[in-house]
Amino acid sequence: MQTGETSEQGARPWLSYHTVYTNAKAGMDGVDKEKVQRIIYETSKGSKYFENEERKEEFIRQKIENMRIQCAKLTAMDISHYQGVADKRISELEAARDLSKIWLHVDMDAFYAAVETLENPSLKGKPMAVGSMSMISTANYEARKFGVRAAMPGFIARKLCPDLIFVHTNFKKYAYYSELTRKVFQKYDPNFMATSLDEAYLDITEVCKEKGSSSEEIAEELRKGVYEETGLTCSAGVAPNRLLAKVCSDINKPNGQFILPNDRMAIMTFISSLPIRKIGGIGKVTEHILRNVLGINTCEDMLQKSAFLFALFSRSSTDFFLSAGLGLGGTDSPQVKLRKSISSERTFSATEDKELLYQKLADIAETLSNDMQQEGLRGRTLTLKLKTATYEVRTRAVSLQKYICSSEDILDQALKLLKSELPLSLRLIGLRMSHFDKLGPADPMQKTLTSFVISRNTCEKATSCSRSLGADASDNCTMCGTETGLSTDDHEIHLLDPGYDYNSMEPYQLNQLSCSDDEGCTPSNDAGEMKNLHTLMSSKCPSKLSQINTPDLVEFHDTDKLQKVEVESVAFFGKSKGNSVDQRNKRGNLFYDKTVLSFSQEGQTLWVDGYKCSLCGVELPPSFVEERQEHSDYHLAEMLQKEESESNSRDLMLVNGSIQKAKSSGVGKRKKQKSHPKDGKHIPIDVFFDRRNQNM
Repeated sequence: MQTGETSEQGARPWLSYHTVYTNAKAGMDGVDKEKVQRIIYETSKGSKYFENEERKEEFIRQKIENMRIQCAKLTAMDISHYQGVADKRISELEAARDLSKIWLHVDMDAFYAAVETLENPSLKGKPMAVGSMSMISTANYEARKFGVRAAMPGFIARKLCPDLIFVHTNFKKYAYYSELTRKVFQKYDPNFMATSLDEAYLDITEVCKEKGSSSEEIAEELRKGVYEETGLTCSAGVAPNRLLAKVCSDINKPNGQFILPNDRMAIMTFISSLPIRKIGGIGKVTEHILRNVLGINTCEDMLQKSAFLFALFSRSSTDFFLSAGLGLGGTDSPQVKLRKSISSERTFSATEDKELLYQKLADIAETLSNDMQQEGLRGRTLTLKLKTATYEVRTRAVSLQKYICSSEDILDQALKLLKSELPLSLRLIGLRMSHFDKLGPADPMQKTLTSFVISRNTCEKATSCSRSLGADASDNCTMCGTETGLSTDDHEIHLLDPGYDYNSMEPYQLNQLSCSDDEGCTPSNDAGEMKNLHTLMSSKCPSKLSQINTPDLVEFHDTDKLQKVEVESVAFFGKSKGNSVDQRNKRGNLFYDKTVLSFSQEGQTLWVDGYKCSLCGVELPPSFVEERQEHSDYHLAEMLQKEESESNSRDLMLVNGSIQKAKSSGVGKRKKQKSHPKDGKHIPIDVFFDRRNQNM
């Protein structure tokens, strides 16, 4: 930084106060940026928000200074080497350029504000924002002329525009209109990609061929269709790939369109003078680093400074920068994949009121549950996100033993996480569900250790019943290497079933597992017979399961042998002593707490050089507080799942080891059938058939 710049910023400190709100958005081109900076600086100075922004700014300054030092250490030989690497990579990227597709990006104009104006025409022509004094979701174009924009605190927006009208958000209303727009999109691309309620990407390559129309005509037709269906306007951008299509849709906003031809020269001309901030994925921090360290302001500059990009950034980051400089982006339609996560959050005025926080959490849980059920998903890892009054972001997660999707189950787990953090003044609460499974009937092949205990006894009873036929049921027993099952309606209980969820069974299905007095297993409709699992295993049966006296010990009783197998947790329909679902969840929370502790204490080992993830190489500076928290939580969830998987494997290995030991010691071995006296009144049925075959 030059001395003149330093003295100027000392007299006008807001010049160095860079916030996301000073970056131009559609409809803000004529705004006095310095005026906006000054008002934001003066309004927020001394607040917790201001302190948080200053911490971010300090990190950016340090980051820039460190990278300048790295850059200064590069020798001519180093630069020559990196230039060779960069040139080779640019050639590879250029060779992969695809100009065969036509992508259209459609973006609704000030969507939330437009919906509110459509339903309340008196708002037309007046500066209006959807949100509250705490946070704004969006602002109409009249308000943007004053510098008001989305994601801005309402109290700052009111300073910029004293006549600003606030309208509370109504997401059900916005979702309804969003659905109407998607009906139009489907006519042009059944597999369109919706990135939010008001944005979507459409591959219009085929529809252009089918209709014999140009991309410009299709864009005009689509925009007209959206307006006729909803009464709302939208803007469109057409280009050979998604990255450029998004840039193009912002050029003639509102209610306009821009077409970039599928021609390399046209693309390079368009991209050469494009500010890097217009590229999706380059935010405030990256923009400042590229500009202040390498003097990069446009996409063309990134190609000219490619050697330094390779020297200072990771391979993935450099590839992204060079692709942007060449005007390259995604062209293939992404394959349909199961979502990795679904989240919902709410921002509000900072409060410590527990009842209000609980109500907010209940609303979020309801929204999250609806979103999951709409997509037919249920999840196992729930993450709670909190933003305090001081703008500190915290995340807490729990990995569950079963998949959930109902608002009641989600709220139950979320409340446990929230209560452990209170008392605390919060201004944002969010919930995210991950590790999904499709909704549907329980997989009959999914087993649990519990079922092994039950079905083993069942098998022995069946063996006893079948001996009158001269057959040994243990031939089909898992103890001897193959699989035997007892069918209970739509559930099939196998002898060794390490994944079956008995908690999902209905009472009438559990009743069918009861034993009759004749030592055989027969279905029963008497609910009283199933009050307790241990009464199911009657003492009249040849073998029985003993009472569980400790939460971590299961005793397997055979005819005259006893094997003890230690397992971490066995739950009989979620009710075994000391092993409720809640207690298992507590163990999950305990592991989580330990993991979070290791992340917080060893944060510098997780984030190498203060910004690079040591586990996967992703670069996220500390100023990206929320993104870093979510990224750390992603690895945390993986660790939780891995830990649980390893625990289950250990349990199964213990049981299998016990089985093998029992087999080797004679327990569960097939007994040799005694020969029948020749002079007996009855002959075994197998002997009968042998004689019958001989006579025939």
